[in-house]
Order: sequence, then C-alpha cells, then structure tokens
Amino acid sequence: MASLSFNTTRIKQPITNFTSFTKKIQFNHSFQFSTKKPTNQKIRTSHFPPCFSVSESSVSPSPLETETEEAVFDEEGEDPTAELSYLDPETDPLGITDWEVDFCSRPILDIRGKKIWELVVCDDSLSLQYTKYFPNNVINSVTLKDAMVSICDELGVPLPDKIRFFRSQMQTIISRACKELGIKSIPSKRCLSLLLWLEERYETVYTRHPGFQKGSKPLLALDNPFPMELPENLYGEKWAFVQLPFSAVQEELSYLDTRFGATLDLDLLGIEVDDKTLIPGLAVATSRAKPLAAWMNGLEVCSIEADVAKASLILSVGISTRYIYATYKKTPDTTVEAEAWEAAKKACGGLHFLAIQDDLDSDDCVGFWLLLDLPPPPV
Repeated sequence: MASLSFNTTRIKQPITNFTSFTKKIQFNHSFQFSTKKPTNQKIRTSHFPPCFSVSESSVSPSPLETETEEAVFDEEGEDPTAELSYLDPETDPLGITDWEVDFCSRPILDIRGKKIWELVVCDDSLSLQYTKYFPNNVINSVTLKDAMVSICDELGVPLPDKIRFFRSQMQTIISRACKELGIKSIPSKRCLSLLLWLEERYETVYTRHPGFQKGSKPLLALDNPFPMELPENLYGEKWAFVQLPFSAVQEELSYLDTRFGATLDLDLLGIEVDDKTLIPGLAVATSRAKPLAAWMNGLEVCSIEADVAKASLILSVGISTRYIYATYKKTPDTTVEAEAWEAAKKACGGLHFLAIQDDLDSDDCVGFWLLLDLPPPPV
C-alpha cells in the first residue's frame, strides 16, 4: 500500500493479478495501437520552514475583529496572513535553475470584499519558497515580472532558466513575464512540489486566514478537456499493461543520464516504497523507439489513465492536453485487466510509469518516465 504524506485520506486498493515485470511485464496478450485513433509504503511528515523573512502583506486583511486574528495566531502558533521568503542556507543559490510558479486568486477576501491573489514560487526540492499576496487590481505580467526580480534580490538567487506552471488561464501573463526576463516558460502539471505545497497551504494557511471564504470555488479551475486524436509521430506499435518491483524501477531511473525520460523526488514527496512493492506501468514497443522517446521527452508527460468505459488509454501531457493513446477491444477480460491496472495505481498512491522499448521482450528501455496521479489542488 502506498500514500503521500501530503494527502493521507486517499483510499488504497491491493495490487492484484499482475505478472512479473522481470518476465517482460505483459498479460497473456497485448493490444495493438489503433490506426484510426490514435509493498509497503510509509507516510513521512513534510516539514516546511518558518517564515524567516516576512514582508508586510500587500493586501489589507478582511475587516474582522483584531481579537479574532490574535486568537487564530495564538491558537496555531503561526500567522496565516504572513508572507514567506525563504532559501535553505545549505543550498547553493546557483544550483536552483528551475522554478515552479502559481499566480492565482485564493479563497480569501480583502477589506474591499475582493479575492486576494497570491504568488507562490518554489523549486522542485523546496529549497526556495516564496509567497506574496496581491490585490486583484494589479494582476498583470509587469507585476509578476517585478515580483520575480524581487525574489532574486531578496534571496540572492539568480533568475531561473525555466519556470513551470500548471494553470492554462495564466499562460499569457506568465509567458510574457518570463519572456521579458529571458526565462523559458513551460506549461506542465509536473509541478508536483508546488501542487502538494498548495494543498498543504490550503489546510494550514488559507483556511485559518481571517478572510477565508468557506466553499469558495477556485477562480481559475483546472482544465480537463476531451482527449484528442494522437499525432502520428507519437504512435507506437504494441503496448502492454506491466509492473516492476520498485527496486527495478529505481534501476531504470538510474540510467536517465543516458536515455530519455524523467523521474520524481519521492523522498521530497513523502513517499517511501519497499523495494518489493510492484509499481504498475505501461510498456510501449516500436521499431521507432528512439524517435518516439525523443518526441515524448519534449511533452512534459504527466500521467496515463485507463478509460474503462471507452476501452482506451488516455495520455496527459503539458497542462491540459489529453490524447487517446491507444484503444482496445472491450471484452470482460480486457475490462478486468484495465480495472486491475487502475486499482494498482491507486494502491501505489498514483505512482506509475511509462516505458518505451524496441520490443516488449527486450531487457532494455529507450525511454522511462516515472509518473504520478494527483488530484487538482483545492485552490
């Protein structure tokens, strides 16, 4: 069983009826790509540092009684209206080259009765953490650009080479600010540190803020569009539901310096996996394995989902792009297999992988991506 320390309420299901990945990880049959369409895991507590440098909030708090604010502060020990500017003193600032950014409204009202906006910035290791509130009438690329420069000035870090963000509605503002500063902006849901931090902040900060509005829906909801036809350059020839012991997954990830793919910082995410725990995945075989892996490497692969109702596999990439990755003939047996694969994913806390190979019987992978299903943040 597996779970994330940031989200301990997710229901786990036992892994069932998979064959060994070491025997080339497939069921008794594999399905053709459509030519028409395209063991034990422990919870670790995540620790976020205190606000070593707190600036005065850019937004006036909600007009509640001072006694209420003081009561909240005294009860919990931390001020939910405080802003955060933190750099791990043991981290080399020059080593932080990628940021994860969210710039969005929060379920908090200011003195005017308008939603407060917040900039949240971190790197994938959470060595850099920064938050700042803004009134809703200054939300533009200039404000964001100036704020990013301020982060560098306050913390003594250089501007990043890349910035990842996960809200499609903010793409214009973020991309424009990044372009002005010579930063590459990458729309991607692989902002896992940021997503989990937002979930944690919702519970420990936003809900305790004196201006918090319970039941308030996110102003910028995440997209989940209908899947599209798969581009021809992403086609494989065969695929199979598969599984690997976690020790074998780690071995595959150790070769990423010489192959295509991506990994996750499981220690940071609070995931501890026993070496014998079976991790579900999808193996794709094609004579064009290297070109296919190269194309996939530029897509910010997020997750793979088995759509049992429509007998298809859905590949999610970037922010909101979803492809019909493959289809199969719907039968009682294939339905059971797909359901078992999804149940195995849930049992691993959403952890799964994509492997691209020359042949399903090959011992080598050309590309290997470690993936994680996460629910959207509550803000």
